[in-house]
Amino acid sequence: MPAATTLTSPAELRGQLQLLEQERALAGLEGLAADAHYMADLRDEIASTRAAYVGGAVTEIACLRAAVSGALLG
Repeated sequence: MPAATTLTSPAELRGQLQLLEQERALAGLEGLAADAHYMADLRDEIASTRAAYVGGAVTEIACLRAAVSGALLG
């Protein structure tokens, strides 16, 4: 059975990204910055969430522009 695909809005991704950044800051305060595996995993999660957020935001902007101005020709 294929895995279900869940679409997440750019606004939700931005919220997730903010939570991950807060987690990174808290990890530093709690001494977890020395845990290389934890920090690498957190860095990877932040990077993938940021990439998804940027891609979703750009797509949303392009769709809104197309809805307002019509398709680009040429």
